[in-house]
Amino acid sequence: VQLQASGGGLVQAGGSLRLSCVASGSIFSIIGMGWYRQAPGLQRELVARITSGGSTMYADAVKGRFTISRDGAKNTVYLQMNSLKPEDTAVYYCNIDGFQQTGMAFHSWGQGTLVTVSS
Repeated sequence: VQLQASGGGLVQAGGSLRLSCVASGSIFSIIGMGWYRQAPGLQRELVARITSGGSTMYADAVKGRFTISRDGAKNTVYLQMNSLKPEDTAVYYCNIDGFQQTGMAFHSWGQGTLVTVSS
């Protein structure tokens, strides 16, 4: 299963960006979808996650500013980022867990998309 992330870029503080991540391949079902980020010199951290049932969770640092959503029919997960701050600058990675048509579980990562927030 391959993931293709897009939507990163350069934005001023207070601005917005929307990230997208599309999964392709032999997918039978998706359990969960999420976004992580990694800033220079820091470990990768969870930003937001959504289950197949629609339950969501967010890192405290982004609560109230970011919204994760999904389109099950398109195997796509989105991250709407509002009120961006310079500390949100990072490479953002999408992650999807599920099962392939063969019955095997998969845990796939996208290639990362850079978000830069200028002050």
